[in-house]
Amino acid sequence: MPSTAELRPAPLRLFADRPSPRLYDRIVEVLRVRHYSRRTEEAYLHWMRRYIEFHQHRHPRQLAEVDVNRFLTHLAVEDHVAASTQNQALSALLFLYEHVLEQPLDRIEGVVRARRPKRLPVVLTVDEVSRVMAHFSGEKWLIAMLLYGGGLRLLEAPRLRVKDLDFERGEITVREGKGDKDRVTMLPQAVNRPLQDHLRRVQAVHQQDLAEGYGRVELPHALARKYPKANREWGWQFVFPQERRWRNPNTGDQGRHHIDESLVQRAVTLAVRGAGLTKRVTSHTFRHSFATHLLADGYDIRTVQELLGHNDVRTTMVYTHVLNRGGRGVRSPADLLARRPDER
Repeated sequence: MPSTAELRPAPLRLFADRPSPRLYDRIVEVLRVRHYSRRTEEAYLHWMRRYIEFHQHRHPRQLAEVDVNRFLTHLAVEDHVAASTQNQALSALLFLYEHVLEQPLDRIEGVVRARRPKRLPVVLTVDEVSRVMAHFSGEKWLIAMLLYGGGLRLLEAPRLRVKDLDFERGEITVREGKGDKDRVTMLPQAVNRPLQDHLRRVQAVHQQDLAEGYGRVELPHALARKYPKANREWGWQFVFPQERRWRNPNTGDQGRHHIDESLVQRAVTLAVRGAGLTKRVTSHTFRHSFATHLLADGYDIRTVQELLGHNDVRTTMVYTHVLNRGGRGVRSPADLLARRPDER
């Protein structure tokens, strides 16, 4: 069940005489007006808090480009953060100055950049995927199959709603994915029957909730005001709801939120351990394997790019390096040598 903290981020608490600073309220307001995701909101608040604490709680209006440089350099030199982490901190501060304080920064120069090491993603073979899948059961198996079979990100699977599944066309519509983009990917035929059986059980629970006066799900943005009865409709319900009802602290309505992603992560860890793999496998590894296996089967890289939702094909190109092939597969010259003398 989502906690109140998950629905309403805690105040920055940087000023003892003001438990809810006006700066904090303004930041949250601007983030939500611009429809930033809750995860981005939490991340930006975190870096703004770190920035203010680093400068002994001075108000950001009293700080300038040189202070931003000092903070970002400290992250790279002292905290040894990754390049992506430093870039996220920079994005948060640029947002703070441009959209919240409305005093955009000039050029940010002289920052010691965190190193961006080149890393290849961990990819499973088809056999390894089969071994891992054998250690899932129930809805966790369904989610894992969607992560691998549709190339979904971790949060995209729990956030699926019933209306996002099209069994006739074999499609999944991913709503508000990374970058607030929608995309369409494939619905694996292997999950059709078990997923439909799962939905029948979920629908029975939803009907029971409605009969008891509950069954209202949280809707995105302002749809609850535009369509007051839509939160009870079957199509808007989550495909993978929580076992217990959740109460909306603002309206008092009770419904079922989607399951927490940490449950999926824990199930992946146990399944990989049970399969006896030594690779460092996470839920995102299924997405990497999805892309690599499609390319290995000869699918066009532009098609894979569209299914993954990548803006730039260069992001998708990393999977050709994982294949070490470009198209057909490269065979080691050692494999062309004659057999060892003891094998003749």
